[in-house]
Amino acid sequence: MTAFNAFGAGSTPQDVSYLLQNTKTPQPVVDGFDESKLDAIPWQELRSSWLEIDLGAIRNNTVVARRALSAGTRLCAVVKADGYGHGSVPVAKTALAAGAAFLAVATVPEGVELRKAGIIAPILVLSEPPATAAAVLLHYHLLPSVYTSEFAIAYAEVADSAGMSAPFHLAVNTGMNRIGVRYDQVIDFLRAITFHRALKLEGTFTHFATADCPEEFDFALQFRRFQEVIATMRQFGIDPGLVHCANSAALLRYPKTHMDMARLGISLYGPHPCEETRPYYDLRPAMSLHARITAVNTPPMSEGVSYGMHYRSPGSVKICALPVGYADGFPRALSGQTSVIYNGRLCRQVGNICMDQCMFEVDMRLYGSSSRLDPQVGDEVILMGSQNGACIPIEELAARCGTIPHEIMCALALRLPRVYR
Repeated sequence: MTAFNAFGAGSTPQDVSYLLQNTKTPQPVVDGFDESKLDAIPWQELRSSWLEIDLGAIRNNTVVARRALSAGTRLCAVVKADGYGHGSVPVAKTALAAGAAFLAVATVPEGVELRKAGIIAPILVLSEPPATAAAVLLHYHLLPSVYTSEFAIAYAEVADSAGMSAPFHLAVNTGMNRIGVRYDQVIDFLRAITFHRALKLEGTFTHFATADCPEEFDFALQFRRFQEVIATMRQFGIDPGLVHCANSAALLRYPKTHMDMARLGISLYGPHPCEETRPYYDLRPAMSLHARITAVNTPPMSEGVSYGMHYRSPGSVKICALPVGYADGFPRALSGQTSVIYNGRLCRQVGNICMDQCMFEVDMRLYGSSSRLDPQVGDEVILMGSQNGACIPIEELAARCGTIPHEIMCALALRLPRVYR
């Protein structure tokens, strides 16, 4: 019989027995090095690629959003997914210092991380957690989204047994059809759960699917449905608490959606939610991608570069290697479709992007009054960002990959270290 286990699919019992008998227990390494000193070596001496996070840009974007808000509307900074790859704790602290009043995350552990960092602002979990997270929610004062009666009652029971109330925000599905109580079932849902004395409705919200689109029909329909839900709740004597529905696009485009609070997500980090907002708001990108050249080659004419050799040297070029690849979140789909910035000038990325490396071309021929570039190992290069008027925006990289800036940001942060300035 074939065994399927930690030793690999297809391994036999004999294979497993052999491995167990012949695997030695790891022994401490004795080589004269002090491991504590090795652990203290800064990452800059261990890696030649990194992300730079401009907290000044986070501050600027928070202020821009606050100025766009209607009087009395609170600002919620969305710092889920590790602050869209920027680092949830430094982003949250910066946004709160710049005037945000609320924070939003996607998971309970994300909220716990903020609390353990000393953040005391209200934190909303934008989805309904498992009921087993109830005690953690209550201990760390995290507000869950609620849209099933099973979770609501389980959460309330844990709170009641601890002599606490169970605050929550009600998520309403107005047409996005992802999560939430359907807009025409809200009253029945609340009647089914509000018998429990511990439950405390502190907010009601929905999420727009098309606020960033030129066509407004679906957006208008969702907003009208949400307004009707709030009005009906009040007619039945139900206080909806903090009412919020605006995401970045709605916050910047539609003041009528601001209500009690607006949630600033992608635009907190610099990208515009749509082209319509670009002429009116000075949003600044907070993330840039940097690396140092690790090798310089001068392949003869017609010799190929990288896997598949889809690029071949035209001659009189230097091919420079950078320690950034698709394992760092730099998409392979960008192969031959982007540039890098070296010494303030755009240079073409060439060859297939590898798991851990990519290459770019420096033309050694002179053109007019242009000075010749002379790349050297250790020189800094920018793969996303700007320098001396040359710019490679994240929106451009995302468009060439057929995706959105959110995905690029999150992927880049998985392995690359971050530097804050």
